[in-house]
Amino acid sequence: MSKKLDTILAQAGNRQDKITGALVSPLHFSTTYQHPEFGKSTGFDYTRTKNPTRANLEESLAAIESGQYALATSSGMSAVVLALEIFPVGSKVVASRDLYGGSFRWFDEQEAQGRFSFSYANDEQEMINLITPETDIVYIETPTNPMMVEFDIEKIADKAQENGAKVLVDNTFYTPIYQRPLELGADLVIHSATKYLAGHNDVLAGAVIVRDELLYEKLLHHLNTTGAVLSPFDSYLVLRGLKTLSLRVERATDNARKIVSALTENPSVKEVIYSGKGGMISLKVRDEKQIPQILNRLKVFTFAESLGGVESLITYPATQTHHDIPEEIRVSYGLTNDLLRLSIGIEDVSDLIADLEQALEK
Repeated sequence: MSKKLDTILAQAGNRQDKITGALVSPLHFSTTYQHPEFGKSTGFDYTRTKNPTRANLEESLAAIESGQYALATSSGMSAVVLALEIFPVGSKVVASRDLYGGSFRWFDEQEAQGRFSFSYANDEQEMINLITPETDIVYIETPTNPMMVEFDIEKIADKAQENGAKVLVDNTFYTPIYQRPLELGADLVIHSATKYLAGHNDVLAGAVIVRDELLYEKLLHHLNTTGAVLSPFDSYLVLRGLKTLSLRVERATDNARKIVSALTENPSVKEVIYSGKGGMISLKVRDEKQIPQILNRLKVFTFAESLGGVESLITYPATQTHHDIPEEIRVSYGLTNDLLRLSIGIEDVSDLIADLEQALEK
């Protein structure tokens, strides 16, 4: 029986303990496992290679992204690194220009070391034009962070496949609730599971999901070799978060749409950037000198990095998440010093709107 996404999420990790019948996935802290006898294994030997709690999470991650295999990693950045490091030295990458600052930082270091070469696209058509038979990897954030630029994954995947390139999609912002890249032709999906998947600002985690067995074997070998796996307790926390993912994302979207309407009418706001779904909003204020005052006045929103939790956060990318991107590069694609990024949570939306309005008052 095939199950709908909401059912898979609500029952993530359930019915895995055949001995006790425990509903919730048990926590297996053991680092090592007894062999039944010489030459035999239970399938679990050493927890870096495979852990029962992490395996339950990975099964759920694969299911919600329409994949066959998933790997849970120690952070979102370790997932990015894992997904790219299975490709050979000298690989040519076409990537979206607007990127999470941590991804850009690692990309920049790899290019400086001669590991990869990167070409960057500001929009979908530029990306399609940059894909040639020389391209090995196409890396997409959609929508991008923080400019909310969307890319047509299916259209880009078609062009990539014609040219023999693999497509990697960071699906952190939309999650499987709004977008399942593997169904659209992508080869690998990446998540900072710290964000919406876990959803409570209490765990650091990443994920890579694929359909292709050969890709999976390469990823598994590399992850086992380098060791950036997710701990059993953190795996449990992500499993717990998945159960309410749909409810949280839908509430955040509903709140975000109402906040966008209010911000559009606010005289202190120059521009509101929102894709139409999800809980992420960027806005540009008319007077960037006001930004410290705005951030200090907020009482409901928390001035902090990260996103995707139940609490609403506000971030100043120029000094926080995107600080490592040189200013001239940031400004070239619109990430100017007057931009604030909002991660909308599940609070009462009237409180959120009132908080923003009093903070934006001159």
